Amino acid sequence: MEKTKLIEKYFTLTNLQQQQFAMLENLYTEWNEKINVVSRKDIEHLYTNHILHSLAIAKIAQFTNQTNIIDVGTGGGFPGIPLAIMFPNVNFYLVDSIAKKITVVKEVASALELKNVVVEQKRVETITKTFDFIVSRAVTAFPPFVQLTKKLLHDKNKNTLRNGILYLKGGDFYGEIAQYKQKVKVIDITDFFEEEFFETKKIIYLPK
Repeated sequence: MEKTKLIEKYFTLTNLQQQQFAMLENLYTEWNEKINVVSRKDIEHLYTNHILHSLAIAKIAQFTNQTNIIDVGTGGGFPGIPLAIMFPNVNFYLVDSIAKKITVVKEVASALELKNVVVEQKRVETITKTFDFIVSRAVTAFPPFVQLTKKLLHDKNKNTLRNGILYLKGGDFYGEIAQYKQKVKVIDITDFFEEEFFETKKIIYLPK
């Protein structure tokens, strides 16, 4: 299970999780040749730049069973697919407006036999369900993302971490979050992972 060594450096995995994480390399490499969901230069760094990056959320939130999470603008399935492997008893709803990306995510989830994942081509404006958490990897600037998605959060908390948005972002975004400074929390991913890739990477947590 050489491919999972990076994940196991930071997380304790079951045998099934080891197998599922190990499968991701071939699945994404094969699908990426047909439909480009991971940049060509990035595919060789899949485990650091996409899988481990997604799992940073698992370092700040230990979701209780049957927590409901929506991954908005999931793209190739990040952060939703790695989180769904890590939390098999949590329900994940992965949405993107681009059909070809959703095709890949459906096939990956199916190959991994992830029973806790629903994948749909949807525009977020049309979603009427509510969730405990919204996760995403920097699909847009933070204020428009909040405006677009905040209606998707419901009020009843079942986790230690209050319901809210968990947003993976890099670079200089402090101007974007200034209006939320009373509530927002910015967590350095370097607090958890030592790889150079994470030097500028953060989790923005905005509770409801």
